[in-house]
Amino acid sequence: MKLHLASGEGQNLFTGYGDGHVLINRERHDGNLIVTPDSVRPWEVERFEALSEAHFTGLLGDSPEVVIVGTGPTQRFFHPRLTAALTDAGIGVEIMDTRAACRTYNILLAEGRRVIAVILT
Repeated sequence: MKLHLASGEGQNLFTGYGDGHVLINRERHDGNLIVTPDSVRPWEVERFEALSEAHFTGLLGDSPEVVIVGTGPTQRFFHPRLTAALTDAGIGVEIMDTRAACRTYNILLAEGRRVIAVILT
């Protein structure tokens, strides 16, 4: 599916998604990702069941206001202890399926929020 958003010039926007991939600024990315307004990098996690506290603690250096977690084709929840470092720092964490995470990231970015999306494809 393609996504459209008028603003966000010069920033990373999700422009589509499909089975096992996302499009960021019309460029296809396979695999798990950390997406910030100005960077796209691999998220070094093999699968949902392998998530650990370290996967989320590493996001603190990006100084986000909100972290959107895309858990793949379906919304899945993990133990809150995994994101305790983020919530203890006053950073919001929202968990949703990857399609919803892509749309929500774009909306929050357009609002000028400091948002990060971590995506499991």
